[in-house]
Amino acid sequence: MKKRSSGVLLHISSLPGEYGIGDLGKGAYAFLDFLESAGQKNWQILPIGITGYGDSPYQSFSAFAGNPYFIDLDELIMRGFLDSKLVKKADLGKSKHKVDYEKLYYNKMPLLREAYKNAKVRLSHELEVFFENEKVWLEDFALYMAIKAENGNKSWLEWEKGYENRKTPAVEKFRKTHKDEIFFWVFTQYFFYKQWHELKAMANDKEIQIIGDIPIYVAEDSCDVWANPELFKLGRNLQPTCVAGCPPDAFSATGQLWGNPIYDWDNMKKQNYSWWIKRIAHSLEQFDVVRIDHFRGFEAYWEIPYGDLTAEGGVWTKGPGIELFKYIKEALGDVNIIAEDLGYLTQEVIDLREYTGFPGMKILQFAFDAREESDYLPHNYNENFVAYTGTHDNETISGWMDNVAKEDREFAIDYLKLDRGEGYHWGFIRGVWSSTAYMAIAQMQDFLGLDNKARMNFPSTLGGNWIWRITSHDLSASLAKKMYHMTKLYGRI
Repeated sequence: MKKRSSGVLLHISSLPGEYGIGDLGKGAYAFLDFLESAGQKNWQILPIGITGYGDSPYQSFSAFAGNPYFIDLDELIMRGFLDSKLVKKADLGKSKHKVDYEKLYYNKMPLLREAYKNAKVRLSHELEVFFENEKVWLEDFALYMAIKAENGNKSWLEWEKGYENRKTPAVEKFRKTHKDEIFFWVFTQYFFYKQWHELKAMANDKEIQIIGDIPIYVAEDSCDVWANPELFKLGRNLQPTCVAGCPPDAFSATGQLWGNPIYDWDNMKKQNYSWWIKRIAHSLEQFDVVRIDHFRGFEAYWEIPYGDLTAEGGVWTKGPGIELFKYIKEALGDVNIIAEDLGYLTQEVIDLREYTGFPGMKILQFAFDAREESDYLPHNYNENFVAYTGTHDNETISGWMDNVAKEDREFAIDYLKLDRGEGYHWGFIRGVWSSTAYMAIAQMQDFLGLDNKARMNFPSTLGGNWIWRITSHDLSASLAKKMYHMTKLYGRI
């Protein structure tokens, strides 16, 4: 039996701080203190990977590496690897409420390079030990990023001839002649994971679980595809033959074209799914619980011909199903996973989730369709679910109430007995906190009652996403007190 609890969804990038983006420094520890005082036992984040074009944490250069933007510069200053005056001069973004990724790219990465230049002799032993301990993923990542830098940061499909896979003579020569650049990327991962594990240890001391998030797919521009081309459906030119997405539905007339390469599940099976086992094992080292995005893709996935401009021409193709999770359980035992089972669900997807025993997700925003009964209404939940007001892909509750059809809005007001004086957002939070779901989560935006200006992501759009941040003033004692009261009232303390 899972113990009743609750928590907050807030990505690291959205934390308060003075260096242009939320990081693993003081703002993260202040947030842990806030969660503890608010009686929350779960902190859910988005994927922590290094981001590329579009700034999406769901399109990373590596399924294993951490994002250097999250490295706390204060530690580098304190240890003498960075001059505080140099950091103050760097324009990392003026707004406390929004992330400017372009400025981070042009100005924070040079700071990290300066820190590496000053630290590499002193830390040479630690970096070598870290590299050997994490070699199974770190070697390919650091090599990939170093070659990428040499090629103007273009996708590996556009690199100079001879670098198309990690076993070519050109790559072997590069490995020997560019060790310093390769170890810069080792340095970023050394500090990211050092700081990450210190933060996680503090969270666990406070009896707070960190819920991580891994996308089912990897990006085309990633070391995962470059280093393991046999594990993906690629043509002779190494371009994908098909890509991932979602079919047309009520939210998108042409579907969603994500563009991620599709796994070659037959080849993965021949390797006893070792890549996925390594990925899950690595994730469970970083997080207490792992949410797998687009879980339904393991049962069947929407496969779109490469080059199509929309997702309309895709077809449903069978995934590995139960077999994959048998291999994972045999290798790792029982694993603490949340299955993101949203979207078009068939009985086969439900059967797969129930076979694994993983809890699914319920989104309260999806519940209110005045025309029909919905599985997302709280009276239809059972305990083995995580209930959300909404996720990073949804409107905020205040934004949803502003935009939803009148009949659905009135349905929500009637069902949840919403009180305008309390704030509609608190009524939605009460709806999931009072439910039978063993875990209840709300976005930080919903606790603050913010409208869609604070929305984290508008799916199928490019630009303006992943930028929202809180300030330290948002983490008030009065808000923590109100959260604690509601959490205790519904038996989640």
